[in-house]
Amino acid sequence: MSSTDVVVESPRSGRTSAAQGWARFAPAIRGEGTTARRAWQSRYVARTVAFDALCAVTAALMAHGLWFGWTGSPPFWEVVLLPLIWLPAMLVSRTYEKRFLWVGVEEYRRVFDAAVALLAAVGFVSWALDMRVARGFVVLALPVATALTLLARLAHRHWLHRQRRGGRYQQTTLLVGHSRAVADLDEQLQRATDRGYRVIGCCLPSDQHSTAVDAFHGLPVLGGVDEVAEVVTRFEVDTVAVLPSQELDGRTLRNLGWQLEDTDAEMLVAPAITDVVGPRVHIRPVAGLPLLHMERPELTGLRRFTKATFDRTSAFLGLAFLCPVLLGIAIAVRASSAGPVFFRQERIGHHGEPFMMLKFRSMVPGAHAMVADLTADSDGNGVLFKKRDDPRVTRVGKVLRRYSLDELPQLINVLRGEMSLVGPRPPLATEVAAYGLDMRRRFLVKPGLTGLWQVSGRSDLSWDDSVRIDVRYVENWSLAFDFMILAKTARAVLRGSGAY
Repeated sequence: MSSTDVVVESPRSGRTSAAQGWARFAPAIRGEGTTARRAWQSRYVARTVAFDALCAVTAALMAHGLWFGWTGSPPFWEVVLLPLIWLPAMLVSRTYEKRFLWVGVEEYRRVFDAAVALLAAVGFVSWALDMRVARGFVVLALPVATALTLLARLAHRHWLHRQRRGGRYQQTTLLVGHSRAVADLDEQLQRATDRGYRVIGCCLPSDQHSTAVDAFHGLPVLGGVDEVAEVVTRFEVDTVAVLPSQELDGRTLRNLGWQLEDTDAEMLVAPAITDVVGPRVHIRPVAGLPLLHMERPELTGLRRFTKATFDRTSAFLGLAFLCPVLLGIAIAVRASSAGPVFFRQERIGHHGEPFMMLKFRSMVPGAHAMVADLTADSDGNGVLFKKRDDPRVTRVGKVLRRYSLDELPQLINVLRGEMSLVGPRPPLATEVAAYGLDMRRRFLVKPGLTGLWQVSGRSDLSWDDSVRIDVRYVENWSLAFDFMILAKTARAVLRGSGAY
């Protein structure tokens, strides 16, 4: 391992004092420094440039072979020319800037915009200068280069996320704000280890120092909210995450930003509203002030009609295509144990209306009556009963559950309009009885055959995580969001994480 590939040990291991926790952690931080910990970023950008050039060369070779033939003249000029115009186009679109890399969809959008602009530029220049251009080659080469570049960048980012989950390429992070907000953000960052934020301590208001040890289980309190710049300088902190609090008003935040300009730390300011992201949030200047505008969620109109049409069409085609598979599963279920092929259960759907959800039966008959005897050994999240080695599950049922094949009959529910392909998990009436105001937001959309819960751990999720994920989906619903979840569902099903 090189000196810059730092594996950072967490200072939190059980209940310990802030001083003890930091004493174990400080040597590793001081031994590297922000510059050394960020050295990997330049290497990441260099690899991205190399991958883009390789994708352009590959696209030129493929387009030359498809358009001019594989036995024609050697594709010398195409192989040289396409990277020479492809890389500057990526550069002009700022796809190599670190703030757009390794997080979010902005990187991919800029790559796509650059490709469209380049195609338009080639067409305009060839027309304006009356140049003889092999239009077929251009039409083939640029889309192929775009697809290869997007795939390469996606794979590169996944590689980085795997490295970060292993403890490498981390940014030391200081949380600033009230104890409850700091604790919530700390928990979220611990879950999202692939984002690379390693929390090393916090700065709290002076009246909350005495309760910090018990609240954070050893998370060091490095100072007060008025000592942030000093803490950043002393421990060479990479990132400062500031949470809303009355001690950190606009003037104080502005002064803190000025103070951090003399350091290598970047400052992140968390808005008071959470779980609302993407196109619903915009920063707009109003009377000289940068105000955060939060648009209403688009739950009606043309996009909703498009989603419903896509759902029902996909469900019909899925049932038609999977008919032999469904028939085979039905025969296996019927032969494995006595009882019906389908399991019908009342769930609560759109606008709180009940409906009968269909699944292939994966348990022995009378399984519901056995829950009382197994509740004490539940592996669920405190609200839902789940058991990893459930004795009620048949041998065929274990295979069906492992790969979520038992849920395929829900395509019928989608075709009926009771469910959607993507949405919140369809809840039981007993769960709904325990819902608070937040969870009732999920009834604004139809429950889904898959959703964020499916690609985020399924049965391994805690109840709080389930609530947060369902609300996040409703607040940020879009067709693009649905397509992203559908793309991730196949991988989640094959991995079988949380399926029992």
